[in-house]
Amino acid sequence: YKAPPKRELSAEERIFVNNGGEESATPAPGGIAGTGITYLQQSAPAFVQVAAHRAASDIAPPPAPETWGAYAKKGQESNGVIAMMDLLVADLDKEMQQMEVEESEAQKEYEAFMEDSKNKRVADSKSIADKEGYKADLEVELQKD
Repeated sequence: YKAPPKRELSAEERIFVNNGGEESATPAPGGIAGTGITYLQQSAPAFVQVAAHRAASDIAPPPAPETWGAYAKKGQESNGVIAMMDLLVADLDKEMQQMEVEESEAQKEYEAFMEDSKNKRVADSKSIADKEGYKADLEVELQKD
């Protein structure tokens, strides 16, 4: 067993230990895999041209590995989605057309109702005028008698 070397405490650590705290354990070595070596510890890497790389590029690359064969368009799979979207658009157009027809019919019914109401008001006001005239005539006859 080899005891770890004594390390000098910082000012904050000395105050902590003097006030009853425990001295912290030796910190674990940092860096890559505990070696103390950090990434890009030295200078930044440089891009260097090497003649060996240039010579290797003159050789043709190996042929590509075999895959699934030639490209084939997937028409069948997308047709289902497109057909469904066309169906939704057609349904929406049909619903919009039905709503327009219902709205025009409701507008016609409203106009007819308003015309009937106007005619009824005219008839009612005429009836009230006739009844008031009849009442006035009856009052005149009663006062004569």
